[in-house]
Amino acid sequence: MTSWRNKAKYHLVDGTTKIQYWTNIDNLEEEHNRVIIFNYGLVCNTRHFVYQIDHFEKLGYKILLHDYRGHYQSETTQGIESITFKNIVNDLNSLITTLNIKTSIHIGHSMGVNVTLDYAHKYPQEVQKIVLISGTIFPPQDVMFDSNIIDMTEPYIKQLKSKWKSQFQFIWKNVYRNPLASALVWNGGFNIKKTNIEFVEYYMKKLGELSPDIFFQLLDQMRDQKIIKELEEIKTSTLIIGGDKDKVIPNYLQQILHDSLKNSELYIIKNGSHVPQVDFPEFINERIDLFLN
Repeated sequence: MTSWRNKAKYHLVDGTTKIQYWTNIDNLEEEHNRVIIFNYGLVCNTRHFVYQIDHFEKLGYKILLHDYRGHYQSETTQGIESITFKNIVNDLNSLITTLNIKTSIHIGHSMGVNVTLDYAHKYPQEVQKIVLISGTIFPPQDVMFDSNIIDMTEPYIKQLKSKWKSQFQFIWKNVYRNPLASALVWNGGFNIKKTNIEFVEYYMKKLGELSPDIFFQLLDQMRDQKIIKELEEIKTSTLIIGGDKDKVIPNYLQQILHDSLKNSELYIIKNGSHVPQVDFPEFINERIDLFLN
């Protein structure tokens, strides 16, 4: 890992919100263009792009990694309810402005697709290209696992969380210690022949550092987002990527997204899971290279 990725920096959006970030931009007096910005998924972390970060840094790109408000060391005193796509986009734009980034390329995975689309819609002149991996423009409660099981069970899970708050928090924080839980996530969200269990265990441990309230808050944000009505207004050049074995977000949703974004290309990778950029980094990086150049 290069030195800049070991040194977190902090940006004050205002008196209430501080954003943690990492970047190899070291001269704020100079304007920066084609900076690659990574937007991760629901209760995920920047390691979901580890192979892309390494690859594009070697190619000489400037890179910006960031944690959303309320995630890890990105703090806000406005409360969980302030963790909205609108505020996340505003926080990111404030950071981008401070770093003197004039044009950017956004790569979003899963819920990061929603963040990326919102940003591209609000700041079209700043965003040169976007890469959307394994996302959905429909409420995840209706489409995850190709069923409405999330929609059916979410109210009951929220009731359990509310009734036995401390017990629920304890289980959430320590779920990574349960080998069965890690195995279920590994089999459900990854290609187990390509991604090792250690990657999943790290993800589960990081998930436990976040409040379960953030998960439900952002799940509701994905349900209520109105971006589907604004897709025709997004003219940004787009690459849509999905895995044909994605069990979390079925890849037919990538075709729908492709049909909705007129200036888009579609790449479905064989045997790719919900996290194809981890399963097949060489192929994904090669396809993004082709798109960017």
